[in-house]
Amino acid sequence: MRLFNIIFTFLLVVSYSCKKDSSELQKSIPVKVNTNINAKESVQIKEKYPDSINNKNTVSFLEKYGKLNTQNKILIKTRLGNITLELYDDTPLHRASFIFLTKVGYFDTTCFYRVVPNFIIQGGESERLDTQNFKAKYMRYKLPSEFRKNRKHKYGALASARDWVNNPRKRSTPFEFYIIQNRNGAHHLDGEHTVFGEVISGFGVIDEIVNLKAGSDEWPLEDVFIKAVVID
Repeated sequence: MRLFNIIFTFLLVVSYSCKKDSSELQKSIPVKVNTNINAKESVQIKEKYPDSINNKNTVSFLEKYGKLNTQNKILIKTRLGNITLELYDDTPLHRASFIFLTKVGYFDTTCFYRVVPNFIIQGGESERLDTQNFKAKYMRYKLPSEFRKNRKHKYGALASARDWVNNPRKRSTPFEFYIIQNRNGAHHLDGEHTVFGEVISGFGVIDEIVNLKAGSDEWPLEDVFIKAVVID
């Protein structure tokens, strides 16, 4: 059994259930919520790891960070092979945030935790305590949506997960991301989640990951851990 229960929030107003049919499963991009750290522990972590980015100065921090860190390519290494991502310059906050979290090593504590064949692979979460420490350290900051008419949920699109409940401005959760594996795209998500990049190599690796045997929670039975590196 998993070490702790995982609560999902979903694109649809209704709650997600593992018993729902595949057509409903393929509509939802949940944010994985960890309940293993209580409020007191979260405060202690923030006090132990003070940092310049938080949930109040996110935009100003990332605007400055983005100007100093102009890279736009990420290499994701896994036990099944590598995936290369190109981040879009016209979604500057999401680009800067992904570069930031890569450079500080957040994604290296995570894995691809959700696989839905003919839909997506989703990453940026794990059962490790250091993953939750990172989130607490940066106060679980959110990103303003950066919707662009020319950025669609095509095959290979990289997009950010988000909470659906109490999130009318559709702010992104920068710690969790997904990649569209469906060759026809997933355009029902256009205008709901910010697309901020795309896969430029490693499509075969995506197929290998999505076809792994998974439990009823769609988490692969054998973890696919991530090593993320800025390459350009």
